[in-house]
Amino acid sequence: MNKLKREEIFRRLKAENPSPQTELEYGDQFQLLIAVMLSAQATDVSVNKATRALFRDAGTPETMLALGVDGVKGYIKTIGLFNTKAENVIKTCAALIAQHGGQVPASRDALEALPGVGRKTANVVLNTAFRQIAMAVDTHIFRVANRTGLAPGKNVLEVEKGLLKQVPKDYLLDAHHWLILHGRYVCTARKPKCGSCLIEDLCEFKDKTQD
Repeated sequence: MNKLKREEIFRRLKAENPSPQTELEYGDQFQLLIAVMLSAQATDVSVNKATRALFRDAGTPETMLALGVDGVKGYIKTIGLFNTKAENVIKTCAALIAQHGGQVPASRDALEALPGVGRKTANVVLNTAFRQIAMAVDTHIFRVANRTGLAPGKNVLEVEKGLLKQVPKDYLLDAHHWLILHGRYVCTARKPKCGSCLIEDLCEFKDKTQD
């Protein structure tokens, strides 16, 4: 895909949605971190349903730590992998208090050192909470990058590096949000909605649909 096509893709995505936001609900950086940790292999809708009560009753590292693992489980038992996630949430709360004064660190190394925080979670937090350029490649972004020809790659890291290199600089900060929303609602997994896609003429996917 050439530079002019990439520029026009993001120009259109920005024109349609000038200020894209995550669909996870949160009140501060800590709550965003916890929401993203819980969102692994789960929908944002299911996470939001669980965290509304959790954040209402325990919205800080200290109050969440006080719940304990079993207490957190009671709030998030409707989310997949809730047993492991509850343990990681409590360990992360303890680490934030002990090592970072109860604050979420703004560096990749420090974030990835937290229990249950991998590269994708760190990228989301860095980008959304701290407005740093980062590309959190989930299944939606991986699919869109490969299907459109924007930044093909055999694995998540290849796609992440490709997008950071290929996305025009003026659009890098919000590119993650535009791509995930496009993959979630338009360029869907089973059958992309090519007929109603605003970048259909720029996309290099060969098997376009009429829908």
